[in-house]
Order: sequence, then structure tokens, then C-alpha cells
Amino acid sequence: MTKPLDPQMFDPACPSSITPIRIGDKWTAMIVICLEDGPRRFSELLVPLHNITPKVLTETLRALERDGMVTRTAYPEIPPRVEYALTPLGRSLLDLVDACRTWGDKHLSQLIEARDAYWQRVDSGR
Repeated sequence: MTKPLDPQMFDPACPSSITPIRIGDKWTAMIVICLEDGPRRFSELLVPLHNITPKVLTETLRALERDGMVTRTAYPEIPPRVEYALTPLGRSLLDLVDACRTWGDKHLSQLIEARDAYWQRVDSGR
């Protein structure tokens, strides 16, 4: 018999509801990795993150800045120059990202097999 779910498990006051890294966030971990070696300009981030749109990169950087993970430094130059860098709090995410990468290396083949099996079941049901 399974244990009943606690109705308070997703209480809005729970600290997990404000955690900046959410399962399934597509870009945050990649941005953190890109900033690991030091400050980067917006255009520099677009190179390795070539599939991200400028709008989504802006939104994600703003969310990281809001949560104290990234600093945004604007230099009074012409043309304007803006750099993004990890804060100490943001650098603390590197261990988490590394753990996720390690998990992925260890379990990627199982994940791919599960997805393939899922799509075979779904496709055969049509």
C-alpha cells in the first residue's frame, strides 16, 4: 500500500517553491557553465548557446540576476558593453550542475532506452 500524499507538500510557503533551478529548466545550467571561467558578454553567450533566442537568454539572465546568481555590469562606453558574471552564490551551483552531468553520464543510455521504448509504445497505439 502506498503512503497517501501530504496535501501540504506543495505549500506556497515551502522553500522549494522559490528555488531558482527547477527540474526541466532548459538554459540555466548551460548559462552557469558558460560563466564558470569568468565574465562574458551577451554576444559571447550566444555563441555556445546557439539554439537560444536573445529574448530567452535575456529572460534567463534577468532571473539569475534577480536571484543573486549573476551580476550584470554595464560599462559607460560607446558602444555599450555589458558583462555577466557568476556571484559566489551562482558559483555554488557549479557543484549541482556537475552532479547532474555525472548523473547524466552514468544514466544516459538508460534514459535513451526508456524514451525509445515509450515512443514505440505510443506509436504502436496509433
